Amino acid sequence: MFATLLGCGLRRSEVAALTMRHVQQRDNRWCIVDLVGKHNRVRTIPMPPWVKNGIDAWTSAAEVTEGHLFRPVHRGDQVCGQRMSEKVVWQLLRPYAVAAGVPGIAPHNLRVAARK
Repeated sequence: MFATLLGCGLRRSEVAALTMRHVQQRDNRWCIVDLVGKHNRVRTIPMPPWVKNGIDAWTSAAEVTEGHLFRPVHRGDQVCGQRMSEKVVWQLLRPYAVAAGVPGIAPHNLRVAARK
């Protein structure tokens, strides 16, 4: 999820809405296609190979073959819904940011970093 935020510059809402059908190959490049974002704008985002590798590793381990890419999971490794909320994306990032020594970082900071 964090690779997708950073590598593709997605918003929290876009990561939460991301489905397997969005991840497609176009002109021999992997992209996130037809993603509806802020103000209902539809866009296609190029995906760096390292992000695609991360998504492939996740979908293989989580056995995700269709539907939403990132789903909420209980502590007992039980999938507990079809879609992760924007708030959960924020909550999941927080402990990793603290561990990395950047406790004030937010998902939007990853979006900004992706544009540079």
